[in-house]
Amino acid sequence: MRVREYIEVSKPRIVVVLVITAVTSLLAGSRFDSTPGWHVTAWQLGFLALAGALASMGSSALNQYYDKDIDKIMYRTSSRPIPSGRLSPGNVMAYGLAMSILSVILAWITLNPVATSMIALGIFFYVMVYTVWLKRYNAANIVIGGFAGSAASMAGWAAATGSINLLGFLVGWLVFMWTPSHFWCLAIKAREEYASVRIPMLPVLIGNEKTSGYIFVNTAILLPYSLALYFFGLGLLYTAVAAISGSLMLIYHYKLTKNPSPEFAWKAYKVTAPYLVVIFVALALDSLFYFRL
Repeated sequence: MRVREYIEVSKPRIVVVLVITAVTSLLAGSRFDSTPGWHVTAWQLGFLALAGALASMGSSALNQYYDKDIDKIMYRTSSRPIPSGRLSPGNVMAYGLAMSILSVILAWITLNPVATSMIALGIFFYVMVYTVWLKRYNAANIVIGGFAGSAASMAGWAAATGSINLLGFLVGWLVFMWTPSHFWCLAIKAREEYASVRIPMLPVLIGNEKTSGYIFVNTAILLPYSLALYFFGLGLLYTAVAAISGSLMLIYHYKLTKNPSPEFAWKAYKVTAPYLVVIFVALALDSLFYFRL
């Protein structure tokens, strides 16, 4: 077995981000209203991380299996295991299905039905809704498909609480709100490649200048949304980090409207990328060092 190739087809960077999102949501959701701290077991933490990692690995592999025809055309993806010939499409599909099914079974045995449902829903959204249904046919592909990331957060929250209350939903929705700003920056950078395979990413349809405006507006909505979660029960530590990190994103995305070039979009993408990890780590720490005015 070519371990390195299977790790690559699993998109390990995405795995790490989604596992962090799920685990930090678990920690945040475990805080009792009157008792700050992390009230979780090693069982919950370990099996959520494992089930979440398997789900992300399987989804990514199935995404690359389905996109094998366009991946071989785009320079950015031509060296992936399938188009480069290092793995066969059939093996990648079998691997993706196995990891996805195993993640749901593991979650069902070790977590709870709501957390399991969110893990399964995340797989479904990324593979079927985004990859198969929307990516090649609709400009809203990445917007709607972003819910797959939200499902990871909601799975973590549900693993701690057994349900998804309003705050748990709103925390998960942060991922949905962040995704367009993040991915459209990459789409500007890779606009010509997406155009070459007729993928209707927003920059392909309306150009870089108008897309940069949409990115700025989306971030301008994300920032106050993230701050408003204070009024639903989050503390000052989270709110301060959300204000600083969100403002930094907003500044870069404003600059992008003035210079919507692929080069600056790549810089903005790199600034946007750590936001999700930073704000969710702050969310977990907020439950440990909980304080409100």
